[in-house]
Amino acid sequence: MLERIDGPRDLDALTTEELKRLAAEIREFLISEVSKTGGHLGPNLGVVELTIALHRVFDSPRDPIVWDTGHQSYVHKLLTGRKDFSELRRRGGLAGYPQRAESEHDIVESSHASSSLSWADGISRAFARRAQSDPEQQDRHVVAVVGDGALTGGMTWEALNNITDDNDRNLVIVVNDNGRSYAPTIGGMARFLNSVRVTGGYRDLQEGSERLFGALGAPGRVIYRAARGAVRGLVSRASDNQDLYSNLDIKYVGPVDGHDLEAVEEALRQAKGYGRPALVHVITEKGRGYAPAENDLADQFHAIGQIDPDTGAAVNGGTGPSFTSVFGERLVELARDDERLVGITAAMLAPTGLDRFAEEFPDRVYDVGIAEQHAATTAAGLAYGGLHPVVALYATFVNRAFDQLLMDVALHRAGVTFALDRAGVTGPDGASHNGVWDLAALQVVPGIRIAAPRDEATLRELLGEAVQIDDGPTVVRYPKGAVGEPISASRRTDDGTDVLRDPAPGDSAEGAEVDVLFVGVGPMNRISLEAAALLEEHGITSTVIDPRWVVPVAASVVEFARGHRLLVSIEDGIRVGGVGTRIRQALRDAGVDTAVSELGVPDEFLEHASRAELLAEAGLTADRIAADVIEQVRGTKIPVARPR
Repeated sequence: MLERIDGPRDLDALTTEELKRLAAEIREFLISEVSKTGGHLGPNLGVVELTIALHRVFDSPRDPIVWDTGHQSYVHKLLTGRKDFSELRRRGGLAGYPQRAESEHDIVESSHASSSLSWADGISRAFARRAQSDPEQQDRHVVAVVGDGALTGGMTWEALNNITDDNDRNLVIVVNDNGRSYAPTIGGMARFLNSVRVTGGYRDLQEGSERLFGALGAPGRVIYRAARGAVRGLVSRASDNQDLYSNLDIKYVGPVDGHDLEAVEEALRQAKGYGRPALVHVITEKGRGYAPAENDLADQFHAIGQIDPDTGAAVNGGTGPSFTSVFGERLVELARDDERLVGITAAMLAPTGLDRFAEEFPDRVYDVGIAEQHAATTAAGLAYGGLHPVVALYATFVNRAFDQLLMDVALHRAGVTFALDRAGVTGPDGASHNGVWDLAALQVVPGIRIAAPRDEATLRELLGEAVQIDDGPTVVRYPKGAVGEPISASRRTDDGTDVLRDPAPGDSAEGAEVDVLFVGVGPMNRISLEAAALLEEHGITSTVIDPRWVVPVAASVVEFARGHRLLVSIEDGIRVGGVGTRIRQALRDAGVDTAVSELGVPDEFLEHASRAELLAEAGLTADRIAADVIEQVRGTKIPVARPR
């Protein structure tokens, strides 16, 4: 059946049985293909029937479908003609999220949760206004598909407040309720949705229908459909009585079994026909139809690497402990000796490594849902109350809490530590998930201190130092993946800068300037050392230092620069306004005229590719850096293999 689908309108002529066969084939396809490349498997297995129904009821792209978040859009890609998943999330292949360059059916690329309703609000308002003078714009609908986890984000409620203030437009909100984000959804909203999900009528509808169908065979289909329609009406009316959406003046349809194609399609058509904003509550199962995902209570295969499709076991073993696991272990150790330490997560307990902390100290962890702004400000409150909060986020998501970090944490000199996982270039998840903005954005915060560990030992060390600082915000940022081999220091300055490499004896006359000072940020110190070794082969002397705390600039960094002809800073954040810029300013303020070469990521959105490919494209490889330094120091060009 899947081979027959090249676009949404190919679904129109299919019978119910053919649609069910199509759904089964899509699940087989996803398990087979995503297991080879890695990606978001569980969320997409849960929205197969929902996506089919959406594309049968609505006319995409004339009726835009906005996915919140876009990791659940794989089925949407298949139904809109994109069936080559062989290079999913790799350079040149399909993106793991919606991408406008791929298809006119993809609307929103940002893939940060809780924004879809605001997008849909704006689009539907534009359509309504244009329809007043343009008949072509009439009868266009906008659909926002939002997970129940995203409803924990405050932006969804800001949008709902505005959506329900103006009812004269065609807007359908689909709440894909599987009770989870990464892990089970928490908070009052989760409890409300759970009360609807397990209400007696809905449970009886499921169990009773299955019993009837199983006992009566083919004739049971008629009874099943009749009973389903009648009971669904009772459930819908019952839920209306307890439904908070009714207080927002928005039409409510549901709850609907999200794996019953006919029921979902019927509910969507009903919502479409209202001619005003409506909400369809669809109940789905993450990982549906794949036993390893269904049985994985941690995250139901939310995001996977390469796996054996038969067993769900990882194919490629790990390469040692990850920065995430080291952070989790170290925080537990610190918390055993310091009862002030508490953890905060924004719906990502396990992905950030706080799950180990929660196991040992369950009453000292606060999962605030997908609400980074709230996380930062509640952390300020916890600090005021005498605790030291550690807010664990992905680096890309701290952008959402900038104002709160600035005005609620820093202005009030609150002792809060932000542990930023996936900092720097992450790669396959694409533009919105690279953590390349934190250094440039956060270093403008007065009084902030930012640490960048290079390996396991420095992560453990710097986290311990960070949680002892109680007069302002601290940040410990570290990349995705394994910590790698340790990078030892030959010595440490009084203010904490590690010297990783001194010029070789005899490389320069005593008291003479050394050619190059490399200042690496976190894991980029490996590249600094590799580049220094290449320069030595060409007779160029160099020193490699790791400040550890990269903001503010240590006095020792300025003093090292005095004795060098060129300072090269290397970071995997954006170059504009990054650490290199901060060092240049510090040198200028101190009257040091050493030339500075600031290396980093360009200020542009990076397409999905591997981390190595993106770093090479940015010129952040040892051979490329060495070649550029040789040209600067000696005016001589040497050939370097450039990335394609």
